[in-house]
Amino acid sequence: MSEPLLAVSGLTKRFHRSGTIVTAAEDISLSISPAETLALAGPSGSGKSTIARLILRLIEPDAGRVDFGGENFLALRGSALRARRARLQMVFQDPLAALNPRATVARVLDDPLRIHALVSRSERPSRIAALLQRVGLSSDLADRYLHEISGGQRQRVAIARAIATKPSLIVLDEAVSALDVSVRSQILELLLDLQRTERIAYLFVSHDLGVVRAFAHRVVLLEGGRITEQGDARAVIDNPQSAIGKALVAAVPRLTTTIQERS
Repeated sequence: MSEPLLAVSGLTKRFHRSGTIVTAAEDISLSISPAETLALAGPSGSGKSTIARLILRLIEPDAGRVDFGGENFLALRGSALRARRARLQMVFQDPLAALNPRATVARVLDDPLRIHALVSRSERPSRIAALLQRVGLSSDLADRYLHEISGGQRQRVAIARAIATKPSLIVLDEAVSALDVSVRSQILELLLDLQRTERIAYLFVSHDLGVVRAFAHRVVLLEGGRITEQGDARAVIDNPQSAIGKALVAAVPRLTTTIQERS
């Protein structure tokens, strides 16, 4: 078996709130292979987003190890960390909250190209146009402000920004949950196409088990910051063994496939 792209072991994080210790992640261990989608699913407050942010080092863990590309990601500092971050990107639920809503689309896409010195200044406009085309948008949008375009277009811009650095792994934190059904399906198809052509791996954070079943290869179910069950996404969702898994499935009136299921 090939070495995983991401290997997490013993990841733990506790927060102190009003004199109380809250366990957000407890002894989390998981792995993701190249071009694989692993979903983190669970009820609100189960630790999904916290685990994603720990892996990205947006917050630091109390204990545990994160290996990315065969390297101890938690040990990196300075320029070595910045260089590695180019290969690990994130798409949030709300691009207006995650990005500057008063920036133009061109500025949003220019930033990673400039920060990581990926292309020369003169080459950036053509690279921006190519990125927009890759996510199904017209280059005419480059001069529009982020707050002027639709939610679906904004999420495509966020994806274009994420792929600008040619990442190996993208964390999708409820990235399609705010979109209507038809737009959500289109975005998921785009993500699948990017995965097929660029071999990008995804860590897919979602509460929607129907989408998880259709989109992810494997799933990790969480409750109270702990893993309760993990395995093949279809097998786990079709026949959950844990109490929280059964409760999550029971709460969904009918699991439907929103995109073409993987063969």
